Amino acid sequence: MLAPDTIAAIATPAGRGGIGIVRVSGPKVPAIAQALTGRLLQPRQATQCSFRDARGERLDEGIALYFKAPHSYTGDEVLELQGHGGPVVLHAVLGAVLDAGARLAGPGEFTRRAFLNDKLDLAQAEAVADLIDAASREAARSALRSLEGDFSAVIANLAAALTELRALTEAMLDFPDEEVDALHRDDAGRRLGQVRAALEDVLAKSRQGSLLRTGIHAVLAGRPNVGKSSLMNRLAGTARAIVTAVPGTTRDALRESILIEGVPIVVVDTAGLHESRDEVEQLGMERTREEMARADVLLVILDAADPAAPQGPLPAAATRINVLNKIDLLPGAVAGRQGNEIGVSAKTGAGLEALRAAVLEAAGWTTRGETVFLARERHLRALAKARTHLETAGARLPQWELFAEELRLAQEALGEISGRLSADDLLGEIFSRFCIGK
Repeated sequence: MLAPDTIAAIATPAGRGGIGIVRVSGPKVPAIAQALTGRLLQPRQATQCSFRDARGERLDEGIALYFKAPHSYTGDEVLELQGHGGPVVLHAVLGAVLDAGARLAGPGEFTRRAFLNDKLDLAQAEAVADLIDAASREAARSALRSLEGDFSAVIANLAAALTELRALTEAMLDFPDEEVDALHRDDAGRRLGQVRAALEDVLAKSRQGSLLRTGIHAVLAGRPNVGKSSLMNRLAGTARAIVTAVPGTTRDALRESILIEGVPIVVVDTAGLHESRDEVEQLGMERTREEMARADVLLVILDAADPAAPQGPLPAAATRINVLNKIDLLPGAVAGRQGNEIGVSAKTGAGLEALRAAVLEAAGWTTRGETVFLARERHLRALAKARTHLETAGARLPQWELFAEELRLAQEALGEISGRLSADDLLGEIFSRFCIGK
């Protein structure tokens, strides 16, 4: 699908840099290249030249790269003008490109064209943005695997297995026979079980991978002076929170982003929960309860010598970990996991590794070295929808018409991931979050 118009944008980040790139895509690229460089560019050859405006005034000196359709990122004719990274120079070159017949690109429009031209499927296109936004090396690795098509290939294999099962079912419906019916019922059940098992595996890996995108919201809660701030400083590796012997030092929620096993985690230190008539403390405790309600993992910090629970109810939605702090002050106390509790010392660092592992485990992350997929929320919803239809299909046997319909709906749900069945409004929502120039 060759685009009817030509788009252009600065593809490098705002600010000053050694190199800046103006990217152009569309059918007018050859003419624009001729206008700015004064020469006919050879595809896939770096050409050193001057960039000039319509009046012939030299704007910059740099490298021009021309990619002939369909062998380009977007599938259209593509031109990249690589010059110096000053804002004034880059905007002057971009202005000359627009004067030569291009229009300014919108957010994600280059990648959207790559998708529309079948250079990428939708999951791969989303992986481009995920790779740019990756908050950790592990997230970047997973995004790169998705960009290379690993996630799409797994989804395609599931869809192919469903296609084969649907074909056998439709053939049986077209040529009904009692013997065929009995044979197909057994074979259909076996094939369906294989597809469901494969889907569960993909869903588990996708749920894990989604943690690399969204991170984990871990909240430290407890009574005053149990060592919440000290523990946060230990986890962060820096003196982020003020620590004193005076109870109630923390009056507001304090956040710090850390990485554990490559998984981004936002640790939130909160005001201690206790009886108080002080208006400022009451406001702090109200914010503590708000943070607890949003937590993925709730770390209830207890004093090992006096493990009394914090005042007030704790939310049931978050996964809870009881942490016995100050074990260095309790003779005979053991660091690490003990049943449903984890003994730690914020002062010495004892038990911290066990606590880090428990936070990841509570959030659903495992460290078995398996490949995970950097899934988005819409991917998880589509996979869950497909799983529901496959469960219903199993319950419909041997009602073959209903069985076939559930298989079709499951395959449609998988098609939403690759973009084969995506509506225009969904595409607009996805690509609007991309950088301009990408």
